[in-house]
Amino acid sequence: MAVSASRTPVLRIAQITDTHLHADPEGRLLGLNTRACLEQVVALATRRQPQLTVVTGDLTHDASPQAYRHLERIFARLGTPVYCLPGNHDERDALRVNLNAAPCHSQPHLHIGGWLLAFVDSTVAGAEGGHLADEELRRLDTTLEQSASLPTIIWLHHQPVKVGSRWLDTMAVDNAEAFFRIVDRHPQVRAVVWGHVHQCFEQQRNQVALLATPSTCIQFQPLSEEFAIDPSPPGYRWIDLYSDGTLRTGVERLEAVPGALETRSSGY
Repeated sequence: MAVSASRTPVLRIAQITDTHLHADPEGRLLGLNTRACLEQVVALATRRQPQLTVVTGDLTHDASPQAYRHLERIFARLGTPVYCLPGNHDERDALRVNLNAAPCHSQPHLHIGGWLLAFVDSTVAGAEGGHLADEELRRLDTTLEQSASLPTIIWLHHQPVKVGSRWLDTMAVDNAEAFFRIVDRHPQVRAVVWGHVHQCFEQQRNQVALLATPSTCIQFQPLSEEFAIDPSPPGYRWIDLYSDGTLRTGVERLEAVPGALETRSSGY
């Protein structure tokens, strides 16, 4: 990733993704208590003193109001504004109703620190895979056109490129070509960042960083043909933004998996 000549970032971001909380605070996913996992990752993230948090989907596993309320309480511990995107396990309207009061926000873009953060909804009701509706693409194009002087990060839930896992790549954005035509028209875009794949992924496309981030609970095995669990611990991504339009980023994980992970599962 690009390394800034500046010593002090203008903005420190924590990306948290795929938290999969249940209405039951003791709810588990493949053996892990997703609430307890998230609490530990949030505690880890706060050590870097982020100024803003972006949560890129699958906040809940059951789209229940109770799960969103649990999230609101846990996210308050970050001490930052929290910008939330839906994932395929969420319900878009439920998220916006239940997570749209401080510290949580749901909105299409944000100007901050001389940067533009553009939030794109890639979800399709009732589907696991992603699609960017025409209206969403037009809105993104217009937002980028109107903020052409600002270095930009685009955030979404589903991966717009193949990550090398055959089963996961059947659930990618199905019209990524249209998305990248817009990205290519706007050279101020510095990065595209997503969740969904429950693993770290870092690639470069032209001058744009392509970044995916581990889940705060279970991890998927990279480069797997079929569903497979990776025993790596949960984590999050940090991104530091600089006034010269560059960024630095990395992934931090817990020291160990917090629970008895069911690694032999064939799905969930």
